Order: sequence, then structure tokens, then C-alpha cells
Amino acid sequence: MSWKTRGVEPASRTLVSRKWTLLLCIGCFCAGMLFSDRMWIVPEVKSISRTTRIEDEKQNLVSEGCESRIKDGKHESKNILGEVSRTHNAIQALDKTISNLEMELAAARAAQESIHISSQISEDVKISESRGKRKYLMVIGINTAFSSRKRRDSVRETWMPQGDKRKKLEEEKGIVIRFVIGHSATSGGILDKAIEAEDKRHGDLLRLDHVEGYLELSAKTKIYFATAVALWDADFYVKVDDDVHVNIATLGATLARHQSNPRVYIGCMKSGPVLAQKGVRYHEPEYWKFGEEGNKYFRHATGQLYAISKDLATYISINQHVLHKYANEDVSMGSWFIGLDVEHIDDRRLCCGTPPDCEWKAQAGNICVASFDWSCSGICKSVERIKEVHRRCGEGENALWNAEL
Repeated sequence: MSWKTRGVEPASRTLVSRKWTLLLCIGCFCAGMLFSDRMWIVPEVKSISRTTRIEDEKQNLVSEGCESRIKDGKHESKNILGEVSRTHNAIQALDKTISNLEMELAAARAAQESIHISSQISEDVKISESRGKRKYLMVIGINTAFSSRKRRDSVRETWMPQGDKRKKLEEEKGIVIRFVIGHSATSGGILDKAIEAEDKRHGDLLRLDHVEGYLELSAKTKIYFATAVALWDADFYVKVDDDVHVNIATLGATLARHQSNPRVYIGCMKSGPVLAQKGVRYHEPEYWKFGEEGNKYFRHATGQLYAISKDLATYISINQHVLHKYANEDVSMGSWFIGLDVEHIDDRRLCCGTPPDCEWKAQAGNICVASFDWSCSGICKSVERIKEVHRRCGEGENALWNAEL
């Protein structure tokens, strides 16, 4: 019994000890798990929160830095824009000053180059310079050439006053009339001497510092206006050909109606075709500038007679060195005013036909300013016919002296 009892007890004790050992292990394992969970979870949360706070701080720092940089950038950009604006304004002011100086210099140069200071200057021009400038209504420049002596004489015998009457016309009516001519290619030659002798006799020529030539009419026109505006202070400056009949009083009254406009261009406006074919009359070498073949010119006054106000004559004088010259003088004249605030006046009384056209209009009370034949670009055979035109279409001498201009 004892041996059995002894044998059973150890076995039961062993079984119990194994159970307790197993339970103890499980308990230790659970305790270890609980302990390990607490140890790892808390630091992870703390690390996450710390990381979050660090990232937030970084973002704040970055955002603050960006904001400060943006503010600094805006401030710098404003400063730069301000500097650019001030620099631009300074450059504009400087450009304006330079432009004004250039215009004044060009005007002085034009006046110096245009006035022909020599023995060829007419005596009345010298007197006008010595007395100083007075105000005139208009200056009429009659374009003429060396070969046109008979035309000049026919004009003197008809619509252009001579001698004391011409001086009276200047003093009382403020109207200056001169034949406009340059010099020959061989200055001082026989042609120039003949003109000098004619001027001494009549005193009605304005000599230009210009070499005469049909292809140089555009240049001559520029120099005429520059010279005229330098010599006489007038409201209007007129250019007319020496084979055109003019009623001076009617012209003066017509221009006087536009005295309130500082920039006016008066004439018979036209827009003829641009002739590209070589060899034809009025051929335009620069036809390609006017677009496709068959195009027309811009509106411009016909070259027989037109008038411009003082501001436009001054503009030509100042800018004569840069104004482009086309082959045809009237086209050149019209081109110089493109882009300017100029009023174009189309007055058909400045381009009436010869009798019976101008005669019928005169009988109807609508006296013409100028008369000529379109087919000849002037009065055909003007030397022989201008007296007839003057007799039938002239306004009468009394009209000029009784006119209130």
C-alpha cells in the first residue's frame, strides 16, 4: 500500500506542477503582451504627435518664409516698376526736349539755307528784312522757269499789279506776289544774268537757292514755302503756275473765310491714277508704293493752284530735309500732309475752265478764283490767250482795291 501510495503521489504532484507551470507561462506571456503593448503604443503616438508638430512647425516656417518672400518680392517689384516708370518718364521728357531742339535747329538751318543772301535778292526783300516783319494775308508764289519770260510778262500785263500798285497791294491789303525761280546749273551764267536784269527792272522775283529743272519741282516747292515763311509772316501761302489766270480779290476773300483754321489745305482735290508705265506723262517711278497696278493716288490738290495755312508752311520749312519727294509735285505736296490733322478744302472755283466756262460763272455771280485748261494743265498758249481770259473772266481792278480783306 505504501509503495502504491508513494508511487501515486509523485505522479499527481508532477501533473499539478505541470498545470501550474503552464498557467504560469500563459500568465507571464499575457503579462508580457500587455507590457509590450503599452511600451510600444505610447511612444508611437508620442512620436507621431511630435512628428506632426515638427512638420507643422516646418510648414509654418516655410509658409512664413514664403509669405515674407512674396511680400519682399512684391515690394521689390513695386520698387522696380516705380524705377522703370520714372526712367521711362525721364526718357520721354528727354526725347521731347531733343525733338524740340532738333526742330528749332532744323528751322534755323532751313531759314539760313533758304534765304539767298546775295546780290540776287530783290530790293524789296531787303527793305522788308530791314523794317522787320509785318502781318500779311497771303503770299502768292508764281512758279516760273528761265524759258518763261513771255509768260511772266503776260501775267504782269493782266492780273498781277506792277510798280507802285504792287507795293500798295502789300501795304494796304497784305498781299505779296512774286515770281519764284532758282538758278541755273551753271550759277552766274547767261540765264542767271538775264533773270537778274529782269528783277532789277520789275523787282518782283523771289530767287531760291535751288537748281532749276522740271524733275525738281517737288524740291523747289519745299524751298519756296520754307523761304516764303521765313521772309513774310502771312496767314496763307499760295503756289500758282505762270500759265494760270488768277482773280486776286476773290482768292483773298476765299482764304479769309478759313483764317480760324490753323491747318488748312485748299485747292481742287483730285485722286488720279498711278501711272506705272514708263515713258508716259506723269509716270510714277515709285508706283509700287501705292499698292496694286491701277490704284489711285490719295486725295491731293491739283498743282495749278493751291494754298496752305502758315502752320503747314512752317511744318514744311522745319521738316523739308526729311519730306519725301515723288516725281509729281502735287502728289508730293499731298503726301506731306498725310497723318497730320489737316482740313482738306475742295473748292472747285480754284480750277475753272477758260471761256466760256469761267465767263458763264462770272455772269452768274460766281467769279472763279483761277482759270486754266485741263488739257494743257494751264491755259493753252497762255501768252496769246491770257489777255482774253482776263477780259472775259477777270473780276475787274476795282474789285481788288475795294475788297475788305
